[in-house]
Amino acid sequence: MKLVILDRDGVINYDSAEFIKKPEEWKPIPGSLSAISRLHEAGYRVIVATNQSGVGRGLLDITALNAINDKMHKALAQVGGRIDAVFYCPHAQDAGCNCRKPKPGLFEDIAGRFNTDLADVPCIGDSLRDLQAAAQVGAQPILVLTGKGKQTRKAGNLPANTLTYADLNEAVKAITE
Repeated sequence: MKLVILDRDGVINYDSAEFIKKPEEWKPIPGSLSAISRLHEAGYRVIVATNQSGVGRGLLDITALNAINDKMHKALAQVGGRIDAVFYCPHAQDAGCNCRKPKPGLFEDIAGRFNTDLADVPCIGDSLRDLQAAAQVGAQPILVLTGKGKQTRKAGNLPANTLTYADLNEAVKAITE
């Protein structure tokens, strides 16, 4: 099974320091939806693994999060793409859970749900915690320079073998060619 794991905010859609709290605030980064469509066409299952601490902080509830994700799914369907599953951590940063990236819980859940090893699976994110979670399960960390990506690259300390691309579109070109 060919699998790709994506972070959501800063990779697929524009991020916000105020959090994405309602569907109207979710806006795709140019080229990201067509990139996901190309992954789908190339036979990849596309999974989203995202920290959504706004839920744990009370900034949005599960109904709002589902509405935001529904908007993403509908926008993808319009360009022939799809996301096969969305895994999220709803906990605040201080909750001490195992599912909040950089801990590997979301990735372990994905491996279990899809009954697969994540060794060398491309995992695309814009923050160090995305890359660290991927590295912990033996996946291929890929940094995109959208969202917080430029700051992440500048800060350094990236996991070994991290690949870097301008955006999701460029990362997908490298994966599918």
